[in-house]
Amino acid sequence: MNVLLTGASGLIGKAIKSELTKQGNTVYPLIRNRHEGPFVYMQENDEIFLDQSIHVDAVINLAGANISERRWSRKVKEQIVRSRVRTTATLSTAIANLNRKPEVYLSASAIGYYGTHSSSILSESSPAGKDFLAQLAVDWEKATEPAQAAGIRTCLLRFGLVLSPSGGMVKNLLLPFRLACVGPIGSGHQMLSWISLPDTISIMKELIKDKKLSGAINLVSGQPASSQEFARALSKSIKRPALPKIPAVIVRMMFGEVADAALLVGSKVSSERVSELGIDLQHTDLNQCLNDIM
Repeated sequence: MNVLLTGASGLIGKAIKSELTKQGNTVYPLIRNRHEGPFVYMQENDEIFLDQSIHVDAVINLAGANISERRWSRKVKEQIVRSRVRTTATLSTAIANLNRKPEVYLSASAIGYYGTHSSSILSESSPAGKDFLAQLAVDWEKATEPAQAAGIRTCLLRFGLVLSPSGGMVKNLLLPFRLACVGPIGSGHQMLSWISLPDTISIMKELIKDKKLSGAINLVSGQPASSQEFARALSKSIKRPALPKIPAVIVRMMFGEVADAALLVGSKVSSERVSELGIDLQHTDLNQCLNDIM
């Protein structure tokens, strides 16, 4: 199987590329701004060049700038939107115009689609939220419409918090936790809907194979935990003491708008549709998950 992959240098991109390659598939990363290889994205002109002599069986779109890496300014927010929405729209149009179209298109989204909720449990049928990250996810998913209109089976991957020491939130927290200088963020009550990286990859592989499933899929364990529970579990997994909470005012001083949009809030998200795949997730207990992956 030939697979076209965007976001190949990210946490999930590296993992899915490695796994698919081990299984004997050929994975082609979409090269940005250099005419090297058969699949190229020239961002300045917003053009994607696809070598039609190579039939692509599956497309996995994981492109997107890091949301919490920097304080949000107008320019940073525009970059966050552009790296997701415009890239996805351009890619969706390009694969829709192929003479031989791919059989399946996995395109990234996020559980930020639902906005923030303190108590209700959210599923794939829940409505979209109203904040910046929710609107971003709505537009991100809408950008896949050219591919859907061309008859390509499209799965919208609404990622939860993906846990791995190799990247993302866990990697960023490891050093501060090992130095015993941070604890739960804010109240500690905000809910984190998480999933392990191995389970993420298992679901993605199954979605490529399962020809019945399309539309939105929440990639979460189905067992959300509070920020305080997460901090305790992480501390325990690396054998460090659990520390007091970091006051919300300090978090806002450090991160600006990102604090109230992503760090001090959360939601309980389930996945009704993962069960349709018949996959037994490896990690549904947070403590066991962190012990296994650390």
